[in-house]
Amino acid sequence: MTHIKTDIIPSKAIFVGEKNTLNYKAICFFAATGFFLDQDTYYNEQKVLRPASDYQLDEVNKTIITEKKYFKWYYSPIERPFEQVVQEFAKLFETIIEEQVGNKKVILPLSGGLDSRTQAAALFYLKKEVQSYSYEFENGLQETYFAEKIAQVCQFPFQKWIIPKSYLWNNIEKTASINQCYSEYTHPRQVAVLDKFSNLGEVFSLGHWGDVLFDDMKVDDQLTFEKQVDLMTNKVLKKGGMILGEKLWKSWGIEGDFETYIKERISKLLREIDIPSNANAQIRAFKSLYWAPRWTSVNLSYFETAAPISLPYYDNRMCEFICSVPEKYLEGRQIQIAYLKMRNPALAKIAWQDHRPFNLYNYHWNKAPWNIPYRTYQKFKKEYLTKNKVVNNYENQLMGENNDKMLSKWFFENEDFKAFIDPKLTKEIYEHFKGSEFLKYSHPVSTLLTFSLFSKLNK
Repeated sequence: MTHIKTDIIPSKAIFVGEKNTLNYKAICFFAATGFFLDQDTYYNEQKVLRPASDYQLDEVNKTIITEKKYFKWYYSPIERPFEQVVQEFAKLFETIIEEQVGNKKVILPLSGGLDSRTQAAALFYLKKEVQSYSYEFENGLQETYFAEKIAQVCQFPFQKWIIPKSYLWNNIEKTASINQCYSEYTHPRQVAVLDKFSNLGEVFSLGHWGDVLFDDMKVDDQLTFEKQVDLMTNKVLKKGGMILGEKLWKSWGIEGDFETYIKERISKLLREIDIPSNANAQIRAFKSLYWAPRWTSVNLSYFETAAPISLPYYDNRMCEFICSVPEKYLEGRQIQIAYLKMRNPALAKIAWQDHRPFNLYNYHWNKAPWNIPYRTYQKFKKEYLTKNKVVNNYENQLMGENNDKMLSKWFFENEDFKAFIDPKLTKEIYEHFKGSEFLKYSHPVSTLLTFSLFSKLNK
């Protein structure tokens, strides 16, 4: 008998059970959303251990003997001054980072957002040795600009990498074997630079999930349960995902209505959270229970091929801290912004990518009439200066002659895939993508590619 205690937000899935029969309903949900829900896997008999739970497992039969929750998301705000909350966050955040990285050389991915910038401030304050990096597409937008500015302020060495077009095909089977096809492949750009990671440092410090924990969910605190279900249903669905999910549902002859199935699953899990006093807290809890471990965490495995990973926002203590913070302080990323101003004002003066050209001191001006000149310039730039630039992952990985050739190979020459997914359905989706509806069908095409690799790896 084996004892396993899962984290509140697990960084990797723990599978139990055999791979016997395909779970077609769960696969349809994955096709529509890009992740598996709750304990679901590709197989009926195989399950993933739930977050925040104590398990006793039968090693021989690979089955669960007992399961007990040790933490349940809640909302019990402790009223105190905002400045005190910021100080509490600073102490906790820096303690966690100190424990996670110690004296090791840190590898820090940087972006123009707040999560990695907050980490940069903490690592600089703690006097850690850091190697930072960022990347942008070949013939793409200038995505590394703010990351490099952050590195310069902190005096971190900085690497800028270009993500080449069609990078995926050379290592697609290795890519599939790393995440076991539990996420599509066209989004995690780190796959293109895996060979560059190994010499950068000893441990990654990753900022995943800070944007969910330290922001509100943009809903009224008293949003009704029914509207929460509708909201989460719309949130989890990818563009074109419902189309693919419904077509697979019908092709496999599953009884009932697919959309009803999705809503019923979400409704059941959302009701189990049971935070009736605050819709924002309830939705954050839902995302942290089901979205983070089954979508965000899946592609962390790519980083782990190069070095151990650390995730300060995933720490159990951070989750518990969030449950005590009044929602009014979480709204609009206030805590991280105040922390950056306190620890490193120079970092706070760098423009916030989501509110360009404004920074953390004046981002409130990102509204008419103050932002009209910049918005006018951005519109001109999009129309005339960056019109043919690569903006989205699917453009880089799915469009163009070489990508078309490789997609055709995996769609129409893989016999295992043909046995798994109706070739007529694949052709229909692919032809829509090749026509004028490429944006709408980019997710379905990427998902079918994932299924093609799954069928080969699991034949």
